[in-house]
Amino acid sequence: MPRDLQIDRYRNIGIMAHIDAGKTTCSERILYYTGRVHKLGEVHEGAATMDWMEQEQERGITITSAATTAFWAPTHGVFKDIKHRINLIDTPGHVDFTIEVERSLRVLDGAVAVFDGGNGVEPQSETVWRQADKYRVPRIAFMNKMDKIGADFEMCVASMKERLGTNPVPVNCPIGVEDKHRGVFDLVRMKGIIFDEESKGQKYDVVELEKIGELKQFKDYPRDWEEFKERVATYRQGLIEAAADCDDTVGEKFLEDRISEITEEDIQRALRKGTISFKVVPVVAGSAFKNKGVQMLLDAVITYLPSPVDIPAVKGKHPDTGAELTREARDDQPFAGLAFKLMNDKFVGNLTFFRTYSGTLESGSAVLNSTRRKNERIGRLLLMHSNEREDIKDVFAGVIAAAVGLRDTRTGDTLCDDRSPVVLESMTFPEPVIEISVEPKTKADQEKMGIALQRLAYEDPSLRVSTDEESGQTILKGMGELHLDIIVDRMKREFKVEANTGKPKVAYRESIRKTVEQDYKHVKQSGGRGQYGHVTIEVGPGERGTGYTFEDDIKGGVIPKEFIPAVNKGIEGAVSRGVLAGFPIIDVKVRLFFGSYHDVDSSAAAFEIAGSIAFQEAAKKAGLHLLEPIMAVEVVTPEQFMGEVIGDLNSRRGQIRGMNQRSNTQVIEAFVPLANMFGYVTDLRSKTQGRAVSSMQFSHYEAVPAAVQEEVVAKVKGG
Repeated sequence: MPRDLQIDRYRNIGIMAHIDAGKTTCSERILYYTGRVHKLGEVHEGAATMDWMEQEQERGITITSAATTAFWAPTHGVFKDIKHRINLIDTPGHVDFTIEVERSLRVLDGAVAVFDGGNGVEPQSETVWRQADKYRVPRIAFMNKMDKIGADFEMCVASMKERLGTNPVPVNCPIGVEDKHRGVFDLVRMKGIIFDEESKGQKYDVVELEKIGELKQFKDYPRDWEEFKERVATYRQGLIEAAADCDDTVGEKFLEDRISEITEEDIQRALRKGTISFKVVPVVAGSAFKNKGVQMLLDAVITYLPSPVDIPAVKGKHPDTGAELTREARDDQPFAGLAFKLMNDKFVGNLTFFRTYSGTLESGSAVLNSTRRKNERIGRLLLMHSNEREDIKDVFAGVIAAAVGLRDTRTGDTLCDDRSPVVLESMTFPEPVIEISVEPKTKADQEKMGIALQRLAYEDPSLRVSTDEESGQTILKGMGELHLDIIVDRMKREFKVEANTGKPKVAYRESIRKTVEQDYKHVKQSGGRGQYGHVTIEVGPGERGTGYTFEDDIKGGVIPKEFIPAVNKGIEGAVSRGVLAGFPIIDVKVRLFFGSYHDVDSSAAAFEIAGSIAFQEAAKKAGLHLLEPIMAVEVVTPEQFMGEVIGDLNSRRGQIRGMNQRSNTQVIEAFVPLANMFGYVTDLRSKTQGRAVSSMQFSHYEAVPAAVQEEVVAKVKGG
């Protein structure tokens, strides 16, 4: 089957934002205006197409990223009337599901960052922005909810500069805000777009600037009209200057004072270049819920965000030689793709979502999973529309699709042509910060629970399942209370497993204070062959974020090379089990620099035991302390509750970082230990008559106070 559109007409984009900024509503409007759906689905009614899980519909939040595909042709500008395919992924906003954003951004070429028009940049907006920085994903911004009370376009743009350190360039601005929001003013064409309320935004009038002054809101308030004209002139000037910085042709006309010669297409080409090179972030405004500005957002996606050929060729390594390889986004290159999401579909079984970076792939063909060195057969290929499927025969470079029938592929694995193997850069998964114990309500559910958790952990790399050796309980570790709550709910609904859960526990870490040396000789003689392993190690604190590092500094063969991996394995095991209270030790470096061996009695097992015990002894000498996860908390509250909110945060061992005003509310930022934040949302509501909202995300680990450490250690050791 031939390709439906040329690769430069593809846009692989994600929609990302803080929770409740209106991402999913925005996605629903995109589907509606592109003709993908013919009825508007509302999040608050549980009818959004992209929120297809029962839990999403009930709670009104996005839990899992959903993919879809649609077509759009701009009505003006560089790409006028040229049909493009938009492959879109709607990602969650809640911090507990940050893994969904991470893996989506890894395979996307561009993103739309949605901001709440009354709040600007919020904590999770910053998190997803940094994730997009990490994967070098060009972005445009959509200032949503321009119709809400307290909406402030200028504040939103300023908050992008201040909190994200980026260069936002409005390409349109709202005509009126709050209940006077009527449309947007296109600063590239210098035309106003007034939306017809009754046609759900399908109809709109394109009018000259002066004509907008005839709107009732400006006739009744002439001063507002003068201010609006001044704002448009300022934004237009900023737009031309930004375009001049991004493109030599526009820059030349600007410097020679030939601004009247700068065309709409000149500006769009310049800003497109600037967006792809991270010099600018085009900003558009609107209200997705009120059906205003979404068509202009779609135009901006096509105009400013890159196609697969506009971004650098993907890099990888040869699985055997480690030599660096590149794969260009062309159909005539060898096939290479990255599996970025796994999902269990009750109708077709395991689905593997993958992005094709180069080459083509047909259903029924064989591919190599170069990450695991296993061959896989592609049963069926599907284009996904949320949880609906469309069979296709083949995929081309730049396409995002799902495959049925892969047995050994996991999130982050590379699929490629076995004649031209390559391993693409994978992705990193965050460490869990919270855990709960789960046990089935009946013995009959024991086996079913094992299967359910295996399936759920297969889909979600941020969920860890383990067994407590002492109690025999199953332990779930995840990114937050909501994350684990959803997992238990999914066990019940999808796998019919009823489970009891223990209280949430904090995932503490251990760390050492100073550098010490430790010598240990493991000698055992019990008839027949004995055991002999002798090591001398230096153990010290490592740089923050380095985890565990091992250095082999053995000289003169005092320990044979074949036993050194066993020493490392023994130490690694002790690091993961912890020494003080059974929590993993982080940011520690170990240097093995001396030891001895016995010709007959030495073995890998003996050196593994020697390494493990030597490390444990050294760690005790080095001074162990507990680290706890500290959360960055933001509370938005009416002013009259400020004192109570701050007092409550202080009582939770919180450190207030700052306070500032946002519209008619106060924003309090604080660092608070996770251990003291369980049930906080409910407490906050009761203290503020339900009028305050909060968000929290993991920030860093910090040493716990001595009294808290004693309490935690005593609790762990006392069972």
